[in-house]
Amino acid sequence: MPRAMWKGAVSFGLVNVPVKLYSATEDHDISFRQVHREDGGQIRYKRVCSIDGEEVSYDDIAKGYQTDDGQMVVITDEDLKTLPSQASKEIAVEKFVPAEQIDPMLLDKPYYLEPEKGAAKAYALLRDALEAADRMALVTVSIRSRMNMAVLRVRDGIIVLQTMLWPDEIRAADFADLGDVGSATERELSMATMLIESLAGDYDPSEFEDDYAQAVEAMVTAKLEGGEVKAAPAAKDGSGEVVDLLEALQRSVDKAKAARGEPVSTPSHAAAKKTPAKKSAAKKKAS
Repeated sequence: MPRAMWKGAVSFGLVNVPVKLYSATEDHDISFRQVHREDGGQIRYKRVCSIDGEEVSYDDIAKGYQTDDGQMVVITDEDLKTLPSQASKEIAVEKFVPAEQIDPMLLDKPYYLEPEKGAAKAYALLRDALEAADRMALVTVSIRSRMNMAVLRVRDGIIVLQTMLWPDEIRAADFADLGDVGSATERELSMATMLIESLAGDYDPSEFEDDYAQAVEAMVTAKLEGGEVKAAPAAKDGSGEVVDLLEALQRSVDKAKAARGEPVSTPSHAAAKKTPAKKSAAKKKAS
C-alpha cells in the first residue's frame, strides 16, 4: 500500500471531511545516467561558483532570484521566514463550477482522496453531491508549503483532487500566425469529415503501449545476456557514493587546499556526523 503524502480535511460550508492524499500517477519515463564511455563510471558534478571558480559547500549555498534585467538577489533563510506562511491542512472549497468551464490546459497533477476513519459518510456525501450536480469543486490547498488552486472531481467512485496551473502560467500562442491560412473548401471538409468518421471509435487504454520503454528494456536485457556489462569500479579518490555528505565536502575542501599548497586540517569523521546534511539526487533524463 502506498503511504499517504498529506493529511487534512475538505471543508465546504459547515461540512468537514478528514482525508488522506495519495499521488494518483507515477512516472515511467526512461532515464539514463551519464557515464564514462570507456569504463561505465558515473559522471559526477561539483557545485562551482561562476564568479571565483571555487567549489561551494552546501552551508554557503543560498537561494537566488534573478530579475528580468539579469540582476541576482540573494534570498536567505531569514528572508523566507518573513514571507506569509502557506502551511495549511485544509482543502477549502471556494465554489462549485460547471466542469466545462475548466480548461483542460489548466489541469496539472492528480491525487486520490481517501476518507479518514469515521469520515466515510461525509466523504460519500461530497462525492455523490459532486456527481449529482455535474460540477467540480474549485478549491485552494497547500501542498509542500505552496498554495495551489485545484479542483475536486469524481473518478470511478473516488474523489480526485487535481492541482491547477495559475492562469498566467499558460503561454499565449503569439508565435502562431494563422492570418493567411485560409479556410478549407467544402469538398476538402467533406473528405476530412469522412476520414474522421472512418477512424472514429472509443478510447480503450489497453490498445496503447509505451513501445519505447519496452524497446529499451529489451535492449538492456539483451546486453545483460550477451555480457555487454561494465562493472564500474569505485573511484580512485573514494568519490563514489558517500553516506556522510559533510565528510565528502570536507575531503573536497582539503583536496582543494592541498592543490593550492595550503595546510590541511581535517575534522574527525565523528565530528562531521554531528550535523547531518540532506542528500539530493538529480534525475537525468535522455532527450
